[in-house]
Amino acid sequence: MAILIPKKVPHRKVRKGKNSGIATRCNTVAFGEFGLMSLDNERINSRQIEAARQAITRYIKRGGKIWIRIFPHTPVTKKPLDVKMGSGKGEPQFYVAKVKAGTVMFEIADVTEEQAREALRLASHKLPVKCKIIKKEEF
Repeated sequence: MAILIPKKVPHRKVRKGKNSGIATRCNTVAFGEFGLMSLDNERINSRQIEAARQAITRYIKRGGKIWIRIFPHTPVTKKPLDVKMGSGKGEPQFYVAKVKAGTVMFEIADVTEEQAREALRLASHKLPVKCKIIKKEEF
């Protein structure tokens, strides 16, 4: 299982920050034919992204092409169990991607529409956000 983590981060620990509003970038299907769009603002960790990727790959039996449009750059810290308050911030435990409503998280191509819809539906069950399956607009 290849967990997504950044090779290098500018700061080892970062503050939580806000994750509100709608996506202004990464909000259209750019590479594939079908996409999985988030309808909520949420933090998605690297394990959830990997689980969704595996669900898609297993369903399409390694056919087609998949693009993962999100990457977990943000470290999340946690203090160990049974440690009293104070004495600084905890150590980084895992990495998350901050996803806004309207972000296209996964894209898929070179498969039939039924296969794509079912694969993305299975992937959506692995993620902590409500999702919508979208098709590339033909211009």
